[in-house]
Amino acid sequence: MTDRSPAAGDVAPGPAGGPLGLLLPAASLWRREMVRFFRQRSRVIGSLATPLLFWLLFSTGYGPSFRPPGAEGADAFSYVYFFPGTVALIILFTAIFANISVIEDRREGFLQAVLVAPVPRSGIVLGKVLGGATVASVQGIGFLAIARFSGLDVPLTSPGVAVAAVVLLSLALTALGFAFAWRLDSVQAFHAVMNFVLMPMWLLSGSLFPASGTPGVLRALVAANPVSYGLAFLRHGLGVATPDLPSLAVSGSVTAAFAGIAFLAAVGIASRRTPTGS
Repeated sequence: MTDRSPAAGDVAPGPAGGPLGLLLPAASLWRREMVRFFRQRSRVIGSLATPLLFWLLFSTGYGPSFRPPGAEGADAFSYVYFFPGTVALIILFTAIFANISVIEDRREGFLQAVLVAPVPRSGIVLGKVLGGATVASVQGIGFLAIARFSGLDVPLTSPGVAVAAVVLLSLALTALGFAFAWRLDSVQAFHAVMNFVLMPMWLLSGSLFPASGTPGVLRALVAANPVSYGLAFLRHGLGVATPDLPSLAVSGSVTAAFAGIAFLAAVGIASRRTPTGS
């Protein structure tokens, strides 16, 4: 029998119980996601190019055509309104790309090897979600920094609040994407579900238009959408005032609850169901 030392990125077996049994596999999977991300530069380009295109298109082309009630002047609805929504879109795309790795790991046999290891499912979920959320947070915060120091007039009144909003939104959307990816067995099916779930959540978050002045049903959907509060939380950090903006306490609390519930849902699905094909 040949003795084989663990390869880079492998998940080291550990005790199933206690903090070490949770943190060791989570840290190993998190490290693997970081290595995978830096080796796939196309993911960075893909997740940044599309939101940047949307931002330039809507802010310079369509922005002056849409004004909230009471706004005056062609600049009343400038790119500053769309900027927080663009950051949220970057996080959303990164969360989708990150969770494709769940399906790829299953197809390549890596996920099956992790599942038979003596580690809790919560550690697996924590590692995968933290990996995707870290990448999303870095890209979101990086986009804030690039815009801030590139000469654009993007306000940043509370940097700590803005960073907290980016991190919580990243955790929430990555955990939500993981919950769907765990149950699906193909990248095509995952993309279809994400287009049906996450994209409408972004569109109905107030990223493109304020809820005030819209029909009652649409306004109710925006109010019930947790991403709306994450976007409001980010707007508080950036100092972007919009009509009917929820308070800082409300938007922050709802965003934190959204992240917690999404993570617990991902853990619950992973704990009671073995993914298709494993």
